[in-house]
Amino acid sequence: MLLLGIAWGAVYWFRESKKDGRVALIYAAGLAGAFAGAKLAFLFAEGWLHFHDPNRWVVWLSGKSIMGALPGGWLGVEIAKKTLGYRESTGDRFAMLLPVPLILGRIGCLSAGCCGGIVCAFGRWPSVQVEIGFQVVAMIALCRMRRKHWQPGQHFHLYLIGYGLFRFGHEFLRATPKPFLGLSGYQLLGLLTAIAAMLAYRKRRIKEDGSD
Repeated sequence: MLLLGIAWGAVYWFRESKKDGRVALIYAAGLAGAFAGAKLAFLFAEGWLHFHDPNRWVVWLSGKSIMGALPGGWLGVEIAKKTLGYRESTGDRFAMLLPVPLILGRIGCLSAGCCGGIVCAFGRWPSVQVEIGFQVVAMIALCRMRRKHWQPGQHFHLYLIGYGLFRFGHEFLRATPKPFLGLSGYQLLGLLTAIAAMLAYRKRRIKEDGSD
């Protein structure tokens, strides 16, 4: 599922690179940032709790998180664009492609039996299915925004705000360690990501208003 998700994005971005060769490098930087962010987020949120586990290296090498991949990929893209002098907005296109690989990733979670929810009154909370539902709704919303030309240049920021806040709330129902005063590391990362995206959204709005 992971490879299929990568291929989904790669096909589009390498087709775009025929117009500008820098696009392929930007995609590669985003992918590298996403992998690095996914690993660091896992280590921050729960990997350190396995320090005394005899199988800690297996846990550390296998663990990863979408909540780290998104800001990590964002940072990788921004660094690449600045380095390459690429000034065109890529956020709307990145946002449009995101839900599909994330849905594929969650299907992988269902298959592996990971990322489950807490036990509640009616059984175990269907956390993976709820995450898939969020991505489906996000995909529909992004398609409509793109078709109607709503908030151009802001789709990725809006997606990060939505997903960051969603994860902050949804984590209360997920069976993840919550060592930070009753909060999980993923909640903190979700909140920080949403705040960073809000600031980026505001910065772009100010820039656009100033150019009118």
